[in-house]
Amino acid sequence: MTHKQLALTDWEFRACGEDKWFPAIVPGTVHTDLLRNGLIPQPFYGKNEHELQWIDKKDWEYRAVLQLDEDWQSLTVTELNFAGLDTYADVYVNNVHALSADNMFLAWTVDVKGLLRTGENEILVKFRSVVKEDLPKLERLGYDLPAPNDQSELGGLQEQRISVFARKAPYHYGWDWGPRFLTSGIWREAVLTGRGAAAIADLYIRQDVIKQEEARLTAIVEVDAPEAWEGTLRLTAEGQEWTRAVSLVAGTQTAELELVINQPRLWWCNGLGAPELTSFRAELLENGAAVSGAEVKTGLREIKLIRKPDAKGASFRFELNGVPVFAKGANHIPNDSFITEVTEERYRHEIASAVESNMNMLRVWGGGFYEEEAFYRLCDEYGLLVWQDFMFACSMYPGDEAFLENVRKEAAYNVRRLRNHPCIALWCGNNEIDSAWAQFEENKGWGWKEKLSAEIRETLWTAYEDIFHRILPEAVAAHHPGIVYWPSSPLRELTNDIDQHSVRIAGDGDIHYWGVWHGIEPFENYNVKVGRFMSEYGFQSFPELKSVLTYAVEADMELESEVMLAHQKNGRGNQIIKEYMDIYLPEPKDFRSFLYMSQILQAEAMRMAIESHRRNKPYCMGTLYWQMNDCWPVASWAGMDYYGRWKALQYTARRSFKDVLLSVEAMDGEKLQVHAVSDLREVLAGELVVRLHNFSGAVLKEWKQPVQLAADSSAVVFAVPVAELLAGCAAEQVVLVAALEAADGSLLERKEHYFAAAKELKLEQPALTVAEVPGSGGVSFTVSSDVLARGVYLTAEQEGIFSDNFFDLLPGEAKTVQFLQHGGAAAGGAAGAGVTATGAGVSAGAGAVAGVGARTVAGAGTSAGTSAGVSTADFTPAVPQGLEVCSMADYLK
Repeated sequence: MTHKQLALTDWEFRACGEDKWFPAIVPGTVHTDLLRNGLIPQPFYGKNEHELQWIDKKDWEYRAVLQLDEDWQSLTVTELNFAGLDTYADVYVNNVHALSADNMFLAWTVDVKGLLRTGENEILVKFRSVVKEDLPKLERLGYDLPAPNDQSELGGLQEQRISVFARKAPYHYGWDWGPRFLTSGIWREAVLTGRGAAAIADLYIRQDVIKQEEARLTAIVEVDAPEAWEGTLRLTAEGQEWTRAVSLVAGTQTAELELVINQPRLWWCNGLGAPELTSFRAELLENGAAVSGAEVKTGLREIKLIRKPDAKGASFRFELNGVPVFAKGANHIPNDSFITEVTEERYRHEIASAVESNMNMLRVWGGGFYEEEAFYRLCDEYGLLVWQDFMFACSMYPGDEAFLENVRKEAAYNVRRLRNHPCIALWCGNNEIDSAWAQFEENKGWGWKEKLSAEIRETLWTAYEDIFHRILPEAVAAHHPGIVYWPSSPLRELTNDIDQHSVRIAGDGDIHYWGVWHGIEPFENYNVKVGRFMSEYGFQSFPELKSVLTYAVEADMELESEVMLAHQKNGRGNQIIKEYMDIYLPEPKDFRSFLYMSQILQAEAMRMAIESHRRNKPYCMGTLYWQMNDCWPVASWAGMDYYGRWKALQYTARRSFKDVLLSVEAMDGEKLQVHAVSDLREVLAGELVVRLHNFSGAVLKEWKQPVQLAADSSAVVFAVPVAELLAGCAAEQVVLVAALEAADGSLLERKEHYFAAAKELKLEQPALTVAEVPGSGGVSFTVSSDVLARGVYLTAEQEGIFSDNFFDLLPGEAKTVQFLQHGGAAAGGAAGAGVTATGAGVSAGAGAVAGVGARTVAGAGTSAGTSAGVSTADFTPAVPQGLEVCSMADYLK
C-alpha cells in the first residue's frame, strides 16, 4: 500500500471554556452549527442579525476522534490537510500543537507522522475570535484604515473597523447589501492523507499557443517524493500519449512535458460556440505500473484583453480565439452569508440562470471569497467567462511584512488553484480602491486621504503599491502566464499620474458608473455616461412577496418598518427606490404592490443602461450590471434573489442580452432612432417593421424597410422626427412597436417604446386571458389582453422560470409562454430555509400576487424548451401549478 486517505467528517463543537459538546457539520460554520442544534434563531429572520453579534466575540473549538489501523504507521508521509480554516486557528493532534492558521483563503497542510498512533486519535481545532484578535492591531496602529462597508457599529464595536486586518471574506463584516456575520469554522474539507511513494501534487496544463490548427501546451507536473525515485512520467489526452524519464530527489519538484494537439477542440464562451473541454491525465510509472496519477479537465482557448489606442482613448475588449467578445453579464457575490450552505445545486442554478439570460461573463467581485471549485467548473461547462478579483475591496490595507507575506502566499495558492479553468479571463487586483483613494488627484475619490497626514498617506500608498502593483501581478505572471492582470476596477491605465484613476467617464479603462442610484441622477444619464467597459452599475428593488414573507410578517409590511430597514443595507435605499418611483412610475396602492413596482423600476433602469452600452459597440465592449445574486433575503441590486427567484430585472437582462437587439432611442425628444445590434458572426438580413399603435391595438402608422446588418455591429436602421411620428396623436396614449423579421417571416426581435413616462400613460384595466395552445397537451399556453397590459406578471407554486415574464402585451396579440421548473429544491441555505414554518406565522406560498386582482388559471402547462430554444440542465419542463397572471394595473391606486 502506497497511499491512504481519510476524510474527517465526524466532528463536535463548543464555545471554549464550556463543558457540553454539540454535533457539528464539517465543512461548516459555527453559526450554522449553532442553528442546527437549536441554540440560536434563524439568522436571516426579522432583526435576528442584530441579536447574534455575540457569536464572533467568543472563541470556539472543534473536535474529531478517529480510529487508525496499523497500516498508517507503515507510510513514509502522513499529513493533515485543511482546505480552509476560518480564520485564526490552532490545530492540536493528540494534545500537541501542530499548526497555526491565519488566512481563510489558504489551504493548510501539516506533517503529523510523529503525532499519530494506532487506535484512537484526537484532532482539536481552536478558533480565536477575529474581533479579539484584531482589535489590538487597530490600537497598536494608532489610526483608522478606511473600510466604509465594515458594519462595526452593528457589531458593537462603534467605529473600530477591523475588517482590513484579517485575511477573511470582507463581506462577512457587512456590506451595503449584506449582513454582518463573522463566521468561524472548518469551512472546507479536512482530510488525513498518507503515502509511501512519490505522488503527483499538482498538474497544470500551460497553454502556450492555441490556434485552430494546433495547440502547443506544456504539462507542468509537481511531484512530492518522500525519497529518491526514478521512473517514467506519462501524459495522455485526446487519444495521444507523451512520456519522459524522470529522476526525483526527496522533496517537491516539477517535471515538464511539451505537448502538441492537432486540430484541437476549442473552448468558446456562451454565444460563440461550444465550451469544449479536454481531459489530461498524468501518471508516474514504475516498471510500467502507475504509482500515482492526477487528472485535470481544461478548455483549450486563447483569451486576450485588447487595449489598443484610438482617437477616443484606448479600447478595452476581450478576444477569445481571435474573435472579439462583447461581454454581457453581471457581478457575482457569494450566494450565502454562510458559504458552506451553498450546494452544487445552488451554484448550478445561478450559472444556468446566467446562461438562460444570454450572459457570457460573470465578475467574481473582490469583497467575497475565491469561489468553490464547483463554481468555476460549472462556468467552464456552461461557457461563462470569469473576471476574477483578488479578495480586496473598498479599503486600505496594512503594509507590514507579515501581512504582505500572507498576501503573497494567498495569491500564489489561489492563482495555482484556479489556473486550469478556461473560464478565467482576467485577474483583477481589487475592487474600487484605486479610484476611492485617487493618489494623484486631490479632492477626488472618496475623501479618504484628505483626512490623513502626509506621513500616513505615504505609508498607506506604499502598502497599496506593494500589494497591487507588485505582489499580485508577480503571482499571476509566475503561475498563470498569458492571463492579463488589471490592478484595480475601475481603472483607466496604470500611469502613476492623474490619468490613472477612473474618477470620471473617460475613453479608456473600465468604468463603475453609480451616478444613477448613489448620485440620484436620472435614468436618462445611462444614455450618455458610457465608457469602454461598464464593469459596475445598478439599481435596487425588493424581492417578491414570497421571499419577503420569509423574514417579515404582515405588521412589518411598511417601507420604513424596523424589519424592512434591517433588510436594507444601503442607508436610504428604501427611500431612494421611492423617490425614483415617484419620478417614473404611477403610485402603487399598498406596500405589497410597492414590491412589484420596485422590480418594474429596477428592470427599466437596467434596460436603459444595457441597451445604451450595446448601442455603443465597438466603443463600449462590455456591460456587467451589479449584481447577479444575493447572500440573504434583502432589498438589493440583485436580479435574482437569495432563493434563486428571478426578479423582473433577470427577465429584462435575458431580453436585452440576446444576440440580436433592437433599441429605440428618442434623441432629445426630437428625433426617434431604432438601433439594431448584432453579436452574430455573420451578416444579418431581414425586414424592419415599425408600427404606431393606440392602447386599443389599432395601427395608426406603419413603416417597413429591409435591413442588412453587418456581423458583430451596431447601426441605426430607422429614424424619424418625433413630431412627424406623433402628428395628430397624444403621446400618453400611443406605443411604438419595432419588429425585426427574418427572411422567412420569423420574429428575430421586438421592442416597445413609449413617448411619455409610465406614470403619465392613460392605462385601462386589462382583462387577461390564458389559453392552452391547441395540440400541445397542456405544455404551452398563451396570454392575451383586451387592451394594452403593461408588466404582465406570471407566477406558479413551483420554483422555476417562465420563458418570458414582466412583459407588455398589446390587444389582438397572443404571447406564447412556457414554464421551466427549477431542477431541484428552492435555493437558500439553513439560515433562510423554513423560516415561516418556525416562527414567522405567515404563509410563504406562491401567492405573490394575492390580493391584487390576479387571475388564477387551471391546467396551463409548458413546452420542452425556453423561447430561445435552449434548456439547461437546471430547468426542466413542468406543468405550472397554481398559475396566476396579473399586470401593472392591478397594483395601482
